[in-house]
Amino acid sequence: MTDDVFLYDTYALIEIFNKNPRFEKYVDKDIKINELIFAEFCYKLFLENVPNADRYIEELMPVVITPSFEVIKEAMQFKVINKKKGMSMTDCISYIQAKNLGIKFLTGDKEFENMDNVEFVKK
Repeated sequence: MTDDVFLYDTYALIEIFNKNPRFEKYVDKDIKINELIFAEFCYKLFLENVPNADRYIEELMPVVITPSFEVIKEAMQFKVINKKKGMSMTDCISYIQAKNLGIKFLTGDKEFENMDNVEFVKK
């Protein structure tokens, strides 16, 4: 497992975008996001009428990776096992995708605190 590559969730992207100092050390890391995280981030930028949203979106496009069907299947099994935690489908797919890639899942979502393969950063 490498400490230089992370699969970022939407929470982490937003905190980095908002220049949260707790996420500063992740700004220059090798970023990976999947299509679902990309969609959520685009939605957030458009919802908040962020100036130059298209520029930020274009900057992220090269780091978008596609989850395989096997990742999706495994993630939905993971979601069922953890249904009491209320994890989102997107986060479950992202977590399993990161795990299968051998990289950490960067998040601040409390449901993932103290889980293996997670870099948890509180807001």
